[in-house]
Amino acid sequence: MSRRPPEKPGELSAAARQRTLARSVRVTGKGLMTGADTMVEICPAGADEGIVFERIDVNPPVRIPAIVDYCVNRPRRTTIKMGDVEIETVEHCLSAVTGLGIDNAVIRVSGPEMPLGDGSAKPFVDAMLEAGTVAQDRPRKTFRLREAITVSDEDGSQISALPTDVEGMLVVYNLDYGRNTHRIRKQTYSFTSVTGEYARDVAPARTYSLKEEAEELWRKGLCKHLTPRDVLVIGEDGPIDNALRFDDEPVRHKVLDAIGDLTLVGCAVQCQVLAVRSGHHLNRRLAQKIREQMESIEVRQTMLDGRVMDIKSIQRLMPHRYPMLLVDRVIEMDGDRRALGIKNVSINEPFFQGHYPGTPIMPGVLIVEAMAQLGGLLMSKTLEHQGKIAILLSLDNVKLRKAVTPGDQLLLEAENVRATARKAELRCRAMVGGKIAAEADIRFMMVDPDQA
Repeated sequence: MSRRPPEKPGELSAAARQRTLARSVRVTGKGLMTGADTMVEICPAGADEGIVFERIDVNPPVRIPAIVDYCVNRPRRTTIKMGDVEIETVEHCLSAVTGLGIDNAVIRVSGPEMPLGDGSAKPFVDAMLEAGTVAQDRPRKTFRLREAITVSDEDGSQISALPTDVEGMLVVYNLDYGRNTHRIRKQTYSFTSVTGEYARDVAPARTYSLKEEAEELWRKGLCKHLTPRDVLVIGEDGPIDNALRFDDEPVRHKVLDAIGDLTLVGCAVQCQVLAVRSGHHLNRRLAQKIREQMESIEVRQTMLDGRVMDIKSIQRLMPHRYPMLLVDRVIEMDGDRRALGIKNVSINEPFFQGHYPGTPIMPGVLIVEAMAQLGGLLMSKTLEHQGKIAILLSLDNVKLRKAVTPGDQLLLEAENVRATARKAELRCRAMVGGKIAAEADIRFMMVDPDQA
């Protein structure tokens, strides 16, 4: 796939822009596991909206972003959930969306499960190809993997993501059924998102199972509406009442699944993916690890750029959670030298219920803790400390100068006095209305998260 140059100075080329559908399309059918009738409408979405599912058969409708954070563990499929609302078997539709290079779409679902169709991504692809796609006036978000990631299970199955300078994602899958190789031979298939023909080479590959696996599902009351004519069931002599679309159709479907599951990272990823006997569970674990690396790098870049850190960015660096997370926002970060943060003091803070309830005063020790937390965020910015946690080592020259009460806003300040690879010393202050409420000299030890 070649990229045409921008038509005007500063204009994004079509290939560099985000894409969405030109119009909505519908796909109907029965679900894989339940056999429930389902209608899906895949709709255009605005730039930067990403891929979002919406259950429209519940009141009110429930939206679930196609992000691995919303996945729940289910065998042999990928399921997303928000509250009590689930959507089963989303991987084939996600694979189709990603395979066609679509960045933004709202997938409206009437039913608990996506339609199976023929067990491939082809029904979704055919509908979307008929509608076509349009470029949007925003650049595509692509995360370039920085560090190798590997996840594995005890049975020897494994999937890895490796950094690469080559554009796009390359997926290489090695299928090995061990003692069942006489039924499903060893096979390897690779696909690249840049030059590959997804609609032709991957989308038609159907889901499959060994005969005994299918019989076990039927005994459990699942997939009872399906016969070997509907999906690939592999017996001793190959497909039962069916025929392969490709000589290596099983491994192509594994690649199809991996593309769908890795869509749950939330954006395109530039990397090489190497899989050996991996399934949905390992695929999702890899997606989670990639997303964690992406978010970590985004937080570091935010800090290096000196931009404001909101509570979500703080939580990615700070292990504390409510009620012990005492920094609401970082409003200034001057390199690794100085930081300013805010703590809004509300009567709803749990400590006010028991600490001088008749005359509520914020405990001084928590003011000091808030200053220490801002200091820890500042120290996380130093290169040798990235990926480490600041553990409080000692406090000196602690002074509590002014009472802090509900309705006050604490302006926190942390100044780097001295820092080494293992320790740091900071001078910290907390102010209300321009007056010092507390100050302290705080020392930290920097440790790896697994040592904290």
